[in-house]
Amino acid sequence: MIVAVLTILGSATTLPTLLPGAAQAQPTGTGSATGPKFLKLSLDSVTPTAVTTTSDPVLTVSGTVTNIGDRRVEDISVRVQRAAAITAPSNLRAALRLDQVNYDVNGDFEEIATLLDPGDRKKFTVTIPLRGGGASATTSLDISKPGVYPLLLNVNGEPAYGTQARLDDARFLLPVLGLPPVPNSADSSETGQPVAAPTDAPVATTLLWPLADRPRLVAGHPGSADGKAELTDDELAASLGKGGRLDQLLAALESVFDTVPGRDRTLATSVCLAVDPDLLITAQAMTKGYRVLASPSDPDGATRPGTGAAQAQTWLARLRTLAGSMCTVALPFAQVDLAALAAVNDPDLSARAMNAPAEIVDSILATKSVRGVSLPDSGSIDTSAGILLRSHGFGTAVLADSAVATEGTAGTSEASQQTTSRGDTKNQPTVTQNTVNQTAEHTAPEVVRLSGVTAAVPAPAPAPPAAEPAVPNGNPAAPAVDPALHAATFDIWSATALAAVGSNPPTPSFTPAKVRYEVTNDSRAARLQDALGAISWSALNPEPNQPRSLLLVPPQQWGANKEEATALLRQIELLVRGNLAVPRPFHELVAQPPNPQPYELDYLPQAAQDAVPDRFVAPVRDQGRRISDLTRALVEVPEAEPTPRQFLDPLRDDLIRVLSLSDRRTGDATQADTFAQRRIDQTTRAMDKIYGSVTVLPPGGVYTLASEQSPLLLVARNDLPVSIRIKFLIEAPAETKITDLGEEQLPPKGTRSFQIPTEVSDSRNLVIPISLTTPDGIALGNATSVSVRSNAYGQALAIITACAGLLLFLLAGRRLWRRFRGQPDPADEGFDPSTRRRVNRYRRAKKRVIQQEHQEAQ
Repeated sequence: MIVAVLTILGSATTLPTLLPGAAQAQPTGTGSATGPKFLKLSLDSVTPTAVTTTSDPVLTVSGTVTNIGDRRVEDISVRVQRAAAITAPSNLRAALRLDQVNYDVNGDFEEIATLLDPGDRKKFTVTIPLRGGGASATTSLDISKPGVYPLLLNVNGEPAYGTQARLDDARFLLPVLGLPPVPNSADSSETGQPVAAPTDAPVATTLLWPLADRPRLVAGHPGSADGKAELTDDELAASLGKGGRLDQLLAALESVFDTVPGRDRTLATSVCLAVDPDLLITAQAMTKGYRVLASPSDPDGATRPGTGAAQAQTWLARLRTLAGSMCTVALPFAQVDLAALAAVNDPDLSARAMNAPAEIVDSILATKSVRGVSLPDSGSIDTSAGILLRSHGFGTAVLADSAVATEGTAGTSEASQQTTSRGDTKNQPTVTQNTVNQTAEHTAPEVVRLSGVTAAVPAPAPAPPAAEPAVPNGNPAAPAVDPALHAATFDIWSATALAAVGSNPPTPSFTPAKVRYEVTNDSRAARLQDALGAISWSALNPEPNQPRSLLLVPPQQWGANKEEATALLRQIELLVRGNLAVPRPFHELVAQPPNPQPYELDYLPQAAQDAVPDRFVAPVRDQGRRISDLTRALVEVPEAEPTPRQFLDPLRDDLIRVLSLSDRRTGDATQADTFAQRRIDQTTRAMDKIYGSVTVLPPGGVYTLASEQSPLLLVARNDLPVSIRIKFLIEAPAETKITDLGEEQLPPKGTRSFQIPTEVSDSRNLVIPISLTTPDGIALGNATSVSVRSNAYGQALAIITACAGLLLFLLAGRRLWRRFRGQPDPADEGFDPSTRRRVNRYRRAKKRVIQQEHQEAQ
């Protein structure tokens, strides 16, 4: 029989053999995992979450052990281990994958259960002093100075048919901002006194607070004055309602930064709300009543009433209150992929995606947001996206510090060269201390100038006189506009840790391949601890020749709950109160002068892989062009709604949502691709219907002209809720001459008759094709044809009429000539004279009667 070997942690140095049927026991935590699983260890809480000079000197860790195997496990025990303090920011991630042998400071094993059958679980709590030297302490974590320390919670047990072995572990970071005194210390020297972190170089800290959601509005619905919105599902109602994701993100801010007058608002200045305008549009539409698809996979199917109108109203009101007292900045519309938007190259679509967000945020939230700053969802853009930003007036893009490189070095860094296939984040090899030491550092100045990313910048709107800064001579100062794009960089390691907080955590595109792993193997409590450590590292570790600056950027669809988000805010507050950090407003950060060294964009391969596929670019471009063509034909009528912009902007928004990066970093983009294709199809059908709503009505039967110059009567119909300018396209046969009416206008939801001057020189039935176009010649509606028949005989009729008139004139002249000469007309020969006299008397009598009746009538 084959004998399996159990890997034993701790001080065990032998490899015991097992009875037949035993299997190898391996950890299932952050580290590698192969072979059968017996126990699952989950971290529930850590107290204190951050150590200070006034905190408890004992670390308390609570967790849960669950038997996930198919056999019982006996003699289960747990201990805490510590590795060396993290000395490089990249190790904030890499250290969590260190092999257990690198956690060389060990606590004592504490038995937590004698037996766990399959499916059973056991909660436990273990404690260990932070420092040695106490009178009763035997072992401790032996932490002697502030820093961020990796800790490992190790569980051992004996599976049936096996021997004692390490069965799982849980890793997390512990930020130590200071050390409390050692209790009951026999040593009164400095070794037992509190140890505080140096406060001579506090880090300037800025935190973006994202509020975004994936696109929810059903595509293919143009704007209307009284129509109700349709949503794909009602999940947003739950998210905005009490206990929902977006509700809790607001609640965390409200609990820390209340709006009570007189409160210290210093910390609040470091936080800037980053709001998705698409979320605001959707929430506002919900307040007016909305419908929800009965089946999200059937966008043309039945709908049901939505249930979130009140929740959306309340949430928006709370957000307006916060936005009125805090910094606010607009996110790109629907987390649009700026590289894909640049590839579409549609000016109107780009303007809607890039210039409208700030206006939408300001309008709905009644605030004034930070302008000229873009926050790409991926944290990395290519050159075409950068040029697009600059050409639309954006002076700064917030990018990962690994997404820029000194000029001439783009593509040479480890982050630029390494990537993993989509979804390949599991079963990565175990990281050793050597691997951690080799992990590349990505540091960039807080603001850099991208000298190669330039574009013509639109002229800014004139500022009111009161807002113009004055110079000593009294003339207003006009700051020079840098044609190059600036990049405000954020730390990728803290951003990666923040992304792991909460539910459904993504792995950001800027996270290097060497440290990408499935973070859901860790508990939420462990991931929160990692984030607390990551945001504290810069404050505790001043780097030579590096600015003391930290920009914290969580993912735009952040899944942190109220407790987690509040804990992160309280950690920043703790750093500020301890003089380890100072709040820095977001607008001050982006206004910083750039580093004098030139930089260039370094588009990360993983960002390119997570991007919107190229196959969606052409359909979006085609439909965007159709919307622009129609926009030029529509007419804005004063005080009439919807306006052309209100009517067509929802369809442009649908195309922007096709290019959304939402749900594209989950490891499987199938759902995102399905949503994108569905939106393309629905928008295409909607545009087909709109173009077909303006048409010329086909006349019934054959149209008969009274004469060769009678007008042709046509009726055009406009089923759109806006007026439109049209032109008739008539393919006149050679036998007809039809006058071009030029540009005409159709009223909304109505018809109009037109008389078109026509000359027909043929009496045959003629078929005349007729259609409508925009003034630019874009076809509208369906072409029709008119069968025309004229009563005109053309030149032959004119000759016959002339000959008949000439003959009549000759005969009348002949008769008068003979009468004047007193000669009887040969035509009168054979006519009886008496009969002639009676006829003459009858004519005279009839004439008298007629005259008499006429006199009586007068």
